[in-house]
Amino acid sequence: MAKGNMLIGQSGGPTVVINQSLVGAILQAKKMKEIGNIYGALHGMKGILAEDFIDLRKESTKTLEQVAITPASALGSARKKPTDAECAKVFAILKKYNIRYYFYIGGNDSAEATHIINEQAQKVGYDLRCYHIPKTIDNDLRENDHTPGFGSAAKFVATAMMGDNLDCRALPGVKINIIMGRNAGFLTAAAALARVYPDDGPNLIYMPERPFSMDKFTKDVEAVYKKLGRCVIAVSEGISDADGTLIAAKFSKEVDSHGNVQLSGTGALGDLLATEIKNRTSITRVRADTFGYLQRSFPGIVSEVDAKEARTVGILAVKEALKGKEPSGSIAIRRKPGKKYAVYFERVPLASVSKETRHVPDNFINKKGNDVTQAFFDYARPIVGKLPKIGRFKGVKVKKA
Repeated sequence: MAKGNMLIGQSGGPTVVINQSLVGAILQAKKMKEIGNIYGALHGMKGILAEDFIDLRKESTKTLEQVAITPASALGSARKKPTDAECAKVFAILKKYNIRYYFYIGGNDSAEATHIINEQAQKVGYDLRCYHIPKTIDNDLRENDHTPGFGSAAKFVATAMMGDNLDCRALPGVKINIIMGRNAGFLTAAAALARVYPDDGPNLIYMPERPFSMDKFTKDVEAVYKKLGRCVIAVSEGISDADGTLIAAKFSKEVDSHGNVQLSGTGALGDLLATEIKNRTSITRVRADTFGYLQRSFPGIVSEVDAKEARTVGILAVKEALKGKEPSGSIAIRRKPGKKYAVYFERVPLASVSKETRHVPDNFINKKGNDVTQAFFDYARPIVGKLPKIGRFKGVKVKKA
């Protein structure tokens, strides 16, 4: 086993529990005699290319534990896919600092970047252990039952939706909430966890896994409004038409280095849907909000399961890297069969989690394509944990005097 230094970075969208993974990896690395210095790359790949590092070994356990419970990426993040020329520069930097253990915390794009670095290292014969540590609120990493970050973001979405539902009961109308989820609707589906009573919102849920029809959408809304006198709707930012064209892409031309269209920095999709309801129905009170970046790093709304599992994948990544059996990989979360919630963790190849994403299973989506099934509730509730208690008057009418 090669002795050398360690470099760790964070990439992609921050989460509430991403620093649990970071701190888990750092504390485990401090125990390993094969690891010398522990460097943190500021702002992911950008920090590596700029040699912008901090010495994480000098951070006290007290400081690290405080960072662990702090949302967002403590090292800073970036969305940067390295070019071939940049990979060559990265290797020069890794050799310069005698980096033999490389860890990157992120989603499928981050796994792809780690995979690229690992393949380049193998080509030039550089002894480097490359491990991807999973993270994404989208919950769309292949090989995983669920990913760190999703549980807490889902808890935020469900809690926010609870409040919005109560608001809409008090002042009836139509309320649309746009929720993150480019290719997968897991987070949008989590809005359903807000329901306590049968008529609670969200009354309609639209995910990327089903083609979106404006005609069907407005008819669905009109039907719910006619029945309840109100309607709360959860819509994924990644909804597409029957041809696979993103509805939001009509309003955004900005893309990142991985070719992804910018979706979360605008309220245009919500405004479009609200306008269509007003134009196609007789409903006059229609409002729309985009949850946007609030979903990712909101303090105080943390899933305990999420935090625990995020710490575990960081620890296990370092342990796997030091075993010597496989020079690279990613740590996946698997769910054990049975009614009682339990998971196990497994190393999987980098290629199996890179770039491509998974989607919400068909059995989680109702036949009409505008809601979730009981199977989704069974899947998500253990990951999200307890939600606020909601009360309601029995509503016994008093006879007029």
